[in-house]
Amino acid sequence: MDIVPGRFDHPDARKLNDLVQAEYVERYGAGDLTPLDPAMFDPPSGLFLLAYDPAERPVGTGAWRARSAGDGYEEGDAEIKRMFVVREARGQGLARRILARLEETAREAGRIRMVLETGTAQPEAIALYESSGYELLPLERKFGYYRDFPNSRCFEKPL
Repeated sequence: MDIVPGRFDHPDARKLNDLVQAEYVERYGAGDLTPLDPAMFDPPSGLFLLAYDPAERPVGTGAWRARSAGDGYEEGDAEIKRMFVVREARGQGLARRILARLEETAREAGRIRMVLETGTAQPEAIALYESSGYELLPLERKFGYYRDFPNSRCFEKPL
């Protein structure tokens, strides 16, 4: 698998975003309504990654964006967004590789903490993050668009 920088508005990214949105509808009954702009992921204040299989088909994404203090975020945060691997490519360690690259590049950009929000209907994601050293935040420290939703879970990891 090849993991390369890209843009959130790249045709392959849009295709994968449509797939992840369909999966959210399947799992939660609705897509993700978090407002995202492609420029949020432009270096040096972010990064969007695309993963391709050996046949050069897009099979995964992951991104981080810089966050400032407020609404539960702390100065120096990098927030993970759009971690996704198509079903056919799961179980091969690709998500773990994307996550490691996101952490490495956020650290290089001067970010000091990775944060993310996921939901209880994504136990695979929760298992990935916990096994990668992320800690669940208490309810009063939640952040992001879904912070008031009962099935939302927020995690952090110092960089």
